[in-house]
Amino acid sequence: MTRNEIRFPSGEDMCAAWHYVGQGDDLASEVGRPCVVMAHGFSATRDSGLEGFAAEMAAVGADVLVFDYRHFGASEGQPRQVLSPKRQREDYAAAVSYARSLPGVDPERIVLWGVSFAGGHVIQVGAQDPRIAGVIALTPATDGLATLLSIMGREGPIFGMKLTALGLRDQLGALRGRDPLLAPSVGPAGEPAALTAPGALEAMKSIAGPTWRNEVAARIFLRVGMYAPGRFAGKLTCPLLVQIGDEDQTVPPASSMKAAVKGRAEVRHYPCDHFDVYPGGSAYDLVVAHQVAFLRHHLGRDAEAAEERRDQVGQTA
Repeated sequence: MTRNEIRFPSGEDMCAAWHYVGQGDDLASEVGRPCVVMAHGFSATRDSGLEGFAAEMAAVGADVLVFDYRHFGASEGQPRQVLSPKRQREDYAAAVSYARSLPGVDPERIVLWGVSFAGGHVIQVGAQDPRIAGVIALTPATDGLATLLSIMGREGPIFGMKLTALGLRDQLGALRGRDPLLAPSVGPAGEPAALTAPGALEAMKSIAGPTWRNEVAARIFLRVGMYAPGRFAGKLTCPLLVQIGDEDQTVPPASSMKAAVKGRAEVRHYPCDHFDVYPGGSAYDLVVAHQVAFLRHHLGRDAEAAEERRDQVGQTA
């Protein structure tokens, strides 16, 4: 399988990415192959469990572009470890633009793929780009306030006050030109971190690649509660696959389901927690099988033939 290291511009910086070239002609048309644009959740990096998903999709004929956000991993962007949902969505849009220029890729068959925090990103980005051909949202974070309330329900109100205090210190420091105040992205219960569900730290370490750093600028704690990409789901005009872990202790399954209903999604449920969907996890094989089936159904030869039949009916009506 061919995987190339590439870079593409986003704003004034360059994002690092892998380009997997699709194998075979199962999804190919006269114009070219579809391309799946993929990134990780929150502050995670492309080398932390995404390779398996990308390889499976490339094996059935789709090109895949897997990238790191600015400020993280192998991408540019200063200062490091600063997370901005707006900038991450801009990176997705820049990756889509680059994917449309790749040789052998059909620019009208770009699919967005996102997990966790990025699962929310792809819903919003897809809703704002009517040319997107499909969206895959895996254990998506679609309602930041619901997520925060769930965490504080488990950790208690003092935990929320600690996160807010850290966020304020970091934001004030940024206004004074200081380096970011970094907090753990994932930590044990009670530690001021973004993800503190039971087993989350061990699970993240099990999939973490060499470029992942367990730290993020604390100012994000002031913004997560206002993050609500699920409200864009009803504006999607393309097929949407939402995959929900029914035992998810990080992202409330009910909020994911709410967005799925708005987006008229194909919904798949799994009896698993948030990190069980990655390679080696209990739900991974079924999760990736459903993603491949989604691509085949909406972008494969059967979908192309169905579209031709609809066009013929429209012409004779």
